Amino acid sequence: MPNQHNQEQVQIIQEKLNKAASMVIVDYAGANVKNLTELRAALQEAGGEMFVSKNTLIDIAIGKGKVSESLQGMSAMIFSYTDPVAAIKALVKFHDDTELLEIKQGLMDGKVLSAAEVQTLSKLPNKNELIVMLMQRIKSPGQGLANVLQANARNLVYVIKAIADKK
Repeated sequence: MPNQHNQEQVQIIQEKLNKAASMVIVDYAGANVKNLTELRAALQEAGGEMFVSKNTLIDIAIGKGKVSESLQGMSAMIFSYTDPVAAIKALVKFHDDTELLEIKQGLMDGKVLSAAEVQTLSKLPNKNELIVMLMQRIKSPGQGLANVLQANARNLVYVIKAIADKK
């Protein structure tokens, strides 16, 4: 019979999974408290959080067998709430800078992601960058049209100025 604390932990993990846009499992062995505090601060700034629990409870909460092969050692879950990519970018940046964490697997839209797929996701632009790119794409044809329409008037002014300079 599972104890009350473990049942609460499983429920907390499931609530975080339901709220999160993406989740990554990492092995944090070798990282000290200072490193983990820095990581937590970077994740919080990116709209995510780090949660540590027992491997068996993580496996039960996610779904028995979905990510079992990555639940070895000291596992933590990195949740991204606001943007699926933002916390992953912060995690990968921390990983590249310190080389203390091992990225094992991820979960996004019910699909299990490999460590390589998580790395690839970290290279994608975040939501705000995508909005800026979209706005630039929408804006550029309008700017081109405005330049073309203004070109005839501008050329006419140049011709009149050239005639006036000639006299």
